[in-house]
Amino acid sequence: MGGSRPGLFLRNATGLVKAWSTFDAFVYSFWSVNLITLGLYGMSFAYFVPDGQVLSAVLITGVLVTFLVMAYAFLVSVMPRTGGDYAWQSRVLGGPVGFVLSITGWWFTLWLWTPIYANILNLQFFEPLAYTLGLKDIATFFTTQWGVFASCLIVLAFVSLVVTMGMETYARIQKVCFWIGLVGLAVVCALLLFFSHNDFVSAFNREASSLFGASGNAYQATLDAAAKGGFTSHDFTFFSFGPTLLLLPFLAFYLLWPNWGATLYGEVRGAKELRKPLQSMFWGLWVTVGLVVLVLILTAKTIGWEFYNAANAAYWNPIYLVQEPAAPVPIWPYPVMLAGWLVNNHLFQAVLIAVMGLWFFGWAGTLFLSSTRVIFAAAFDRVLPAWAANISSGRRVPYGALLLMVVPSILISALFAWNVFGFQAAYLDATAVIAITFLATLVAAMILPWRRKDIYDASPIARYKVAGIPAITLVSAVAAIFILFMVYEWATNATYGSNSVPSAIYLGATYLLAVVIYAIAYYYRKNQGIDLSRIHHEIPVE
Repeated sequence: MGGSRPGLFLRNATGLVKAWSTFDAFVYSFWSVNLITLGLYGMSFAYFVPDGQVLSAVLITGVLVTFLVMAYAFLVSVMPRTGGDYAWQSRVLGGPVGFVLSITGWWFTLWLWTPIYANILNLQFFEPLAYTLGLKDIATFFTTQWGVFASCLIVLAFVSLVVTMGMETYARIQKVCFWIGLVGLAVVCALLLFFSHNDFVSAFNREASSLFGASGNAYQATLDAAAKGGFTSHDFTFFSFGPTLLLLPFLAFYLLWPNWGATLYGEVRGAKELRKPLQSMFWGLWVTVGLVVLVLILTAKTIGWEFYNAANAAYWNPIYLVQEPAAPVPIWPYPVMLAGWLVNNHLFQAVLIAVMGLWFFGWAGTLFLSSTRVIFAAAFDRVLPAWAANISSGRRVPYGALLLMVVPSILISALFAWNVFGFQAAYLDATAVIAITFLATLVAAMILPWRRKDIYDASPIARYKVAGIPAITLVSAVAAIFILFMVYEWATNATYGSNSVPSAIYLGATYLLAVVIYAIAYYYRKNQGIDLSRIHHEIPVE
């Protein structure tokens, strides 16, 4: 007897369950545009555009990203499927285009984010906490190559643990970190509100001496070190429109991601109702924007805007631009640490840093959780091996997909830690490649009403039009222009450091790898009697 013809998809249903509520999706979106881990880190480079006005740039970015949020909410409502960008691109733009762009963005590029997460963990947790507790040897270890690699392995271990706990358990973890982290942020804001700038100058000089052995006026020495490196600054209220727009590609490092959970909406209850995904992503973005505005104003008031930027310049310039006199405080000027110094008690300072570390640990699962669903969806469509779509019977965890994230990330982390072939330059493109993936999804959203009229007309968004033009097309066009502007700047403007030869080689290699994988899968499945183009025309059952 001949074997039966294989089914269209790997199995009749994904086997994943709707484990998250709308609030869980909101918290995940909130963590994805994380004010502390990503925001403070990303804004520390704002001094590279000295004439830009950060507060205005944050608000402009928030408005423009809102169009991205609306486009993704529309797509979720039309097709709330696991895989997000991959599912939409492959069903509208075609399997080859959808696979290459989404897999490169969500699989290969997320390997680069492992050392980014590790670097943030070092700068915001290990180093300031160790120095505060008087553990200088531990602090300096994490600045070494082995220390950087060890931090990467710690990140991978923690992320693997929380992802394998399943969606329900991770939702509880992120909510605990969310509420306690907000309490910590309230303490930081209270310190910045009730203490004066003179209090901060005295506190900075005291702790620079106590923790780092600095002598004299460390506050002024920091300003001097930055100035000798070419740093210039404007008052916090100075505004110039053109340079302010050039801050947007820096701010995208954290504000571009409220839709990070779009690949998970096949596991969110009520995702087909437009209101729920829209609210989750919209409030994840705008609660963060509101907190950013508050923190920026309080920072300018107490720490001082010139000093805040000078301290960042004194830290980053010797790494990226020029050699200059060493700053009296040799670690990154973490604003949480600086605010804690307003209280002359090292135990209090250490506890504050530890509590604010929950902003990292609640957020860390975003490193791989979304990506595993893209890999899972591609395997469910038979493009990747079947074992990449296997899930555990209890927690519904795609272990195969997680393995494809973790193992290559170990190698990428080693290349980064030892800067093999100048590899560290490649991670500067980690934002740009995902933005390109979003751009492809926006193109799919723009043409969806005509390209897949069958899906669009049957969806709840078909009634939303402006002057006869589908709303999804209009909002996607605005968001696409925004991303095109940033991609152009990343590619042509050396200010962002993302147009180097090593990064171009790495990115080109990853896109080529995706093409090769799809070509192999296409001919392999064709020999099995499976038509991938037919699969990519159908909508999988969740």
